[in-house]
Amino acid sequence: MHPHLLIIDDDRELCELLGEYLQSDGFTVTSCQDGAGAIAQARATTYDAIVLDVMLPGVQGLEVLRRLRAEHIETPVLMLTARGEEIDRIVGLELGADDYLAKPCNPRELAARLRAILRRAGSVGGSTAALDIDIGFTAINAAERSATWQSRDLQLTSVEFNVLQVLLKHAGSVVDKELLSQQALGRALTAYDRSVDVHVSKIRRKFLACGANNPIVSIRGSGYQFLVHEGDNP
Repeated sequence: MHPHLLIIDDDRELCELLGEYLQSDGFTVTSCQDGAGAIAQARATTYDAIVLDVMLPGVQGLEVLRRLRAEHIETPVLMLTARGEEIDRIVGLELGADDYLAKPCNPRELAARLRAILRRAGSVGGSTAALDIDIGFTAINAAERSATWQSRDLQLTSVEFNVLQVLLKHAGSVVDKELLSQQALGRALTAYDRSVDVHVSKIRRKFLACGANNPIVSIRGSGYQFLVHEGDNP
């Protein structure tokens, strides 16, 4: 069964171009040109992934994303942003986007990014056979792709789960951002890319919301480390 994508962009020509390419590459594609209509479609139909343009008429792309996540619609979202608009990318990641591409984008790269997102979510050729991990009060259930602290659900997005899983696999050791980007985001780290930093920041806040101390420390110039406290099980 082909993965079903929803492309949300007011540029009809671009939607047709991307739709034709993605359909030839094994995807089923539905398109929508406005934010309000996109929200209604995402509510009514289960998609495997959403491609969302930030600039939309009426309800803007970031507001579409905010509403979807507020309604617990956790479909992976790849944002399309104007080239150089770093603030849109950061805000989008903060709101729960999984990845982004600058426009104009190469359809081949878009397809590759989407497949990486779907693999991470276990939808296309992904594996849920990874081992469960328990480090102190933190535990992840690989089959359910969920994480808890003292049995409290951390409510991670799919990409946040991947980041935490990589950190837990290397608990007590420093994990560089390149490795995190490759294993958690499915792509090489690029210059000025803050995606890993934003996702780690969100994970930290979710630990704090559950009453935990921050278990993830920044190692300047190196990466991140999940702390293994005395008495924990590495």
